[in-house]
Amino acid sequence: MLSVIIPTDGIEAPAVATLAALVPGAAAGMVREVFLVDRADNDVIEHVADVAGCRFLAHQGSRASALSAGAREASSPWLMFLHAGAVLESGWIEETSQFINRVTTSDHPRAGIFRYARSPYAETSLRDGFKQVLGRLAGASADHGLLIARAHYQKLGGHAEGKRSAEARLWRQLGRSSRTQLRSRITMI
Repeated sequence: MLSVIIPTDGIEAPAVATLAALVPGAAAGMVREVFLVDRADNDVIEHVADVAGCRFLAHQGSRASALSAGAREASSPWLMFLHAGAVLESGWIEETSQFINRVTTSDHPRAGIFRYARSPYAETSLRDGFKQVLGRLAGASADHGLLIARAHYQKLGGHAEGKRSAEARLWRQLGRSSRTQLRSRITMI
């Protein structure tokens, strides 16, 4: 039903945490394939992909171009983009299924984003407080994950390779009116 694309930087722990949250989705038949698109020059993520049964892509370039490369290889009609270290809470499977069914039967293409939740284990500083306030004022960002139909993603031009701030550009193109904030939470470790 959906392909998950996760850009990584050669660090095992965040990728494994994200994959662990996706296991129930794979067991339920929601997740068809997972791509770990690694931008590092080591074999750590390749080993993680092999053990977890994911597809591995080595990629040199920006995170946006890594996301684009994963999307090109994906075979599902729906794409989910998650950063390594993003952990979805348990209710995401049912809600994602309902969202996909609703959008598929409507005339208006929409993208889903998850509700961002700060990790309860994260250390806080004054800088983090300012960042959190600014994030709330600015609205959703790529840390929230993105669930989008492949056709809609392609129509918007996807993550434009070679463009600075390609992720932010895609979010601007989606606009607030064509994004739905899902109830399920996503936490960055």
